[in-house]
Order: sequence, then C-alpha cells, then structure tokens
Amino acid sequence: MARAYDRLPLGALRVFEAVASRLSFSAAAEALNVTPAAVSQQVRSLEQYLQVPLFRRNGRQVALTDEALELLPGVRTGLDELEAALQHVKQHRRSGPLQITMLASFLQMWLLPRIRAFRRRCPEISLRFHTSRELVDFSRASVHVALRFGRGTYPNLHVEKLLDEWLVPVAHPELIRQFGMLDRSTDLEKLPLLDSDDEPWKIWQQADAQRQWQSRAPAIDDSAGLLAAAEEGLGYALARWTLVSRALQKGTLRFAGNAVLPYGSAYYFVCPAPYLAMPKVAQFRDWLVDVARAFPQPPGATQAGASSGVAEMAAGPTHPAPPAVRGRGRRTVARPGH
Repeated sequence: MARAYDRLPLGALRVFEAVASRLSFSAAAEALNVTPAAVSQQVRSLEQYLQVPLFRRNGRQVALTDEALELLPGVRTGLDELEAALQHVKQHRRSGPLQITMLASFLQMWLLPRIRAFRRRCPEISLRFHTSRELVDFSRASVHVALRFGRGTYPNLHVEKLLDEWLVPVAHPELIRQFGMLDRSTDLEKLPLLDSDDEPWKIWQQADAQRQWQSRAPAIDDSAGLLAAAEEGLGYALARWTLVSRALQKGTLRFAGNAVLPYGSAYYFVCPAPYLAMPKVAQFRDWLVDVARAFPQPPGATQAGASSGVAEMAAGPTHPAPPAVRGRGRRTVARPGH
C-alpha cells in the first residue's frame, strides 16, 4: 500500500527552500551545484504537486506568493529535523576519528604534550583536533567532544569540570634578575609588561596601588602568543597556570611573584549525553579525567581559592565574543578566553 511519504517531493522542497532563501533561481542553482533549468523544473514540479503558484517573476526579480510564505516555515523545520537526524546517526558511527574542538592555546600548550600517553593507551582511536572560537552545533557539526573554558553552564549537554584555573606572574629569568620579583603592591609603572585582554595587569594591582603603569611591550590578545613573547624576554606576563606550567618546568620562564590569583573560569569536558555511549568518546573522557586529576595546582593555590575566583576576577578582563556549544534544540554560550 502506497504511503504519503512515497510521493513526497523531497528534492523539490529542498530546491524551493534554496530559491526562497535567495529570491534568485540562478543563485539557488549555484548553491545547489545544478543548472538554473534544473531548478526551474523542480519548482514547476512542486507547484504542480501543490496546485498553487509559489513564485512571482518580474524579469530577474523573484517574490514569494502567499502560499509560498505559508509553506516555507514548515519546509525549513522539516529539513532541519532531517539534517539533525542524519548527523545524529553519522556521529554515532563507531568507526572514524574522534572529533574534538577546543581553543588553540589549550591544544598547543596543555593537551598536545600529554596526548602521546592517550595514543599508547588507546592506539585504535584516531584523533582529529579542531581549534576555533566559533559556535559549535553538535546536532550538525562533525564534532564529538568540546573542551571549553568558561563557567560550566551548558544546558542539555553532559558537562564535567576538568581543571580549575589561576593567574600567575611569570617572566624570563634574565628579566627577573634585572627588575626583581613582584608583589601585589609593586609599582608597575617602570616595568616592562606584556598585557592581554584575558590576563590584564589591572587585576594584579591592589586597590591602594594608584599609580598608572604604562606597558612598554606589545599588548597581545592571544594567550599562546603572550607566553611566547614572555619567553623572549619582552616583559612580565600574567599567565594562566594550565598554559604556562610546562614552560616553568622547562625553565624558559620562572615565577615572578608569590601571589596566585584564582580565575573565575575553568576547563570543562562537554558533549551530548548520548555520545558517552560511544566507546571512543568514553575512553577519551576517562583518560582526560585521569590526566586532569593528576595535574598539580600552582604553589600556594587552594581548591577553595579556585572556586571563589568569580569574586577575585570581578574587576578583571572583559572577554571578547566567545564560541558557543549547542545541544539539540537549545543554544548555550560559553566564555572560553583564548
């Protein structure tokens, strides 16, 4: 027995949406990688199926009829649901690489130095890393896991805190020998400083330090670039502990002060809850949690201090527009830093 679905003109509906979105047959043809004649034929077939006109043409100008305006929202909703369902099945395939998105600085300076241990533990899992500040839609993008730097408010998604964060002053050893160590009351006016939107020196100064300081080195809006400049001896930097810990171990940078400032954001493991049933996601999550648990806190830091970082950072940096992580049907915005 024939069903309504058997006669549904899905191809023509896709072409209709493309023309309606662009109000141009030629632009729709280019987007769909077909000829304008093929687009016109599909639109005519849909109009015959519905027995109503969908477009009014006046030379090169195209306008939607009332019937088309009524049809368009339902077509878009249906196509969105189809795309989401296809991506959901695609994402749950057990073969193929594990797709992970994160900030470039976190990948470069924290994860990559540790990833060899994961490859030894799970040699059968291929990894593909993506670095971006752009919005991530799990229902559409080929991404399994997001590692995000924010406040942990990601509704409709599985969220686990991995790492708290602190800010620590660092500098090249030669610079410290020349200018000395810092404390919260140090006059910064005559010191070479490297400044950043996410790690600004204004949060280092105590309230009674009223003198204005002038940075004599470039302001850098990338955390990895900030640390690279510090390693070149261009100035003191206020750095995130997770990103600078390896340079401190290697000795290319040293602590330039004893104060440790808790950061209001932390790193989180984020994914749709059903993805945890995928072995490659679950194994990466288990390994990552173990590695994060073993990562030390900076000297002088406490867990209580990290959890109170929101108050400490209240007068801190103004973050630029962040990427987002989306579950199915609801958008959640994270504040990731760099």
